[in-house]
Amino acid sequence: MMIWLVNLAGVALIAAIALWFWAYRPRALRAAGGGAIDILVADGVYTPARIEVPAGKPVTLRFLRKDPSACAEKVFFGDLGLSRDLPLDKPQELTFTPKNPGEFEFTCAMGMYRGRLVVRAAQGSSD
Repeated sequence: MMIWLVNLAGVALIAAIALWFWAYRPRALRAAGGGAIDILVADGVYTPARIEVPAGKPVTLRFLRKDPSACAEKVFFGDLGLSRDLPLDKPQELTFTPKNPGEFEFTCAMGMYRGRLVVRAAQGSSD
């Protein structure tokens, strides 16, 4: 009987871990006003890791890197053709205007840090 309980607990733990890594969606930070959006680069994650912005309007992302690992030295927006060096403990801004709605991943050099930029159709747009 005890072996069944241990196995059941193990399966439940595996399911919880799988849900956390594959099904978890961080709450999005929605851009408001015209100010910069601060993104902390630390402990293997971007915080916030999900950002929503309107299409066709300039957006400024301000990265602050606290993690000294070489992986975190640069951020890449592959689908947008953008990247920026991230010096340690110095805010670094990236300003651009996303033209088309969609979801765009941003990562570190090795793809371990992951974030998502969600570009929404502008209000009143027919897209």
